Amino acid sequence: MKRLLILIFVFSIVAQTNAQIPDPISWNFSSKKTADKTYEVQLTATIQPGWHLYSQVQPKDAIAIPTGFTFKANPLLVLDKKIKEVGKIEKFHDEVLKLSANQYSEKVVFVQVVKLKANAKTNLSGSVEYQTCDDKKCLPPKTVDFSVALK
Repeated sequence: MKRLLILIFVFSIVAQTNAQIPDPISWNFSSKKTADKTYEVQLTATIQPGWHLYSQVQPKDAIAIPTGFTFKANPLLVLDKKIKEVGKIEKFHDEVLKLSANQYSEKVVFVQVVKLKANAKTNLSGSVEYQTCDDKKCLPPKTVDFSVALK
C-alpha cells in the first residue's frame, strides 16, 4: 500500500510539471478566397518574445525539428505547390556548438494555396508539428490539429 501511495504521489507531481510547460506559440488558421475555386489557407504562428519557431527547411548542421504540416485527404481539394513561409527568417549559427538553424521570432505565416475541384463548401484539415526553443532550452515537439472552412 505504501508503494502505491508513493507511486500516485510521483505521478501527480509529473502530471503537474507537464501541465506547467509553457506554450509560447499560438496558432490561428484562416482562409481567404483569391479567385474562383482558389483559396489561400493561412496558418499563422504568433511567437512569444524570446522564443523561436523553426522553418520547414533547415541547414544540414541543424538539430532543431523543422515545422511540418500534414493534410488530411479531401477529394474536393487540390493542394497547389509547396507551403510558402511569410515572415522575417533568421539564420542562426552557433560557432561553439557548430549548429545552425533557420528560425522565426514574433510571427510567421505559412500559406498553402488550395483549389476546389467543384463549387462546394468543404474544409482543409490536418495538423502542424513544430518545436520551439528559447536561448536556454527547447520544448518537446508538439502537434496541433486544425480545420479551416473553405466557402
